[in-house]
Amino acid sequence: MKITILTLFPEMFSALNESILGRAQREGKLSLDVVDIRKYTEDKHLKCDDYPFGGGAGMVMMAQPIGSAIEAVDPEHKARRIYLSPKGKTFRQEKVFELVEEEHLVLLCGHYEGVDQRAIDLFIDEDLSIGDYVLTGGELPAMVVVDCVARYVDGVLSPESLVQESFSENLLEYPQYTRPVEYRGLTVPEVLRSGNHAEIDKWRRAQAEAITRKMRPDLLK
Repeated sequence: MKITILTLFPEMFSALNESILGRAQREGKLSLDVVDIRKYTEDKHLKCDDYPFGGGAGMVMMAQPIGSAIEAVDPEHKARRIYLSPKGKTFRQEKVFELVEEEHLVLLCGHYEGVDQRAIDLFIDEDLSIGDYVLTGGELPAMVVVDCVARYVDGVLSPESLVQESFSENLLEYPQYTRPVEYRGLTVPEVLRSGNHAEIDKWRRAQAEAITRKMRPDLLK
């Protein structure tokens, strides 16, 4: 899978070269390309934002640099183009499974007071939001989308790691424990040390249902 990120602040994405995502790139399982929108502006001062028509606080990202950048990285519009915006549909697990089927994703990171609507109307397929709150820009949401989707790209994680995790079967994940058996008076449940895998599976299922009922009852409907 190829993911192209369009941003005014490419240095923010160095975190994607670490840990599992860094290894996936080195092994050729995942291609991440971070593109500086400023390289595509026609302004001699590399300006990519301007005051909003109608007045108001802040600056708005201009349509021209965004449009030129998108046309450069996806000239035939074969990619799914996504704008990270608090106005978008909420990013959920079912959307992850949808996006992982794409060969190429283009993620546009807005900043300041947003993006000229014409750039969205002309070049974007859908808006996505990671939650009902406002951030300073789309860079962190883009990282969230990349991390969520990349986990399901073939070879990035072992298949066993994707089984029985949160939101599979609309349940939150059961508690996990590791050594030592006892820590500050708290002990690993005996069933997990029994070696009886049928009983372990039963315990984990019951715990997942109980946690979901308490923390996210909406998932059980």
